[in-house]
Amino acid sequence: MRPVLHGDVVAAGCALLMLAPEGREPCLERMLERASAADRYRKRLGRVHPKWGNGSLMAVARSYPHRREPALDDAEYCACLAMVFEALVAWRLRGAALSRGRR
Repeated sequence: MRPVLHGDVVAAGCALLMLAPEGREPCLERMLERASAADRYRKRLGRVHPKWGNGSLMAVARSYPHRREPALDDAEYCACLAMVFEALVAWRLRGAALSRGRR
């Protein structure tokens, strides 16, 4: 997956808002997997993935229905953003553990 920027987190949060709370975590995990797969595709073939874009989380998140970004006084939106950040930390820790295991 390409480096994650502020816009990636916002795009994922806005897509998660469209879902029932119980569907958010599995959807977010799929987004991360698809962004990673799209990035590998881009690196290998030199072009963007036809469905998932350029390997950024934003490109994948924008392929889902999404709301306009609400203000940060929206508790549900804040929960979605927190979920994205937590998933990113877990994703990076899993990647680091895999890298250490390959040495």
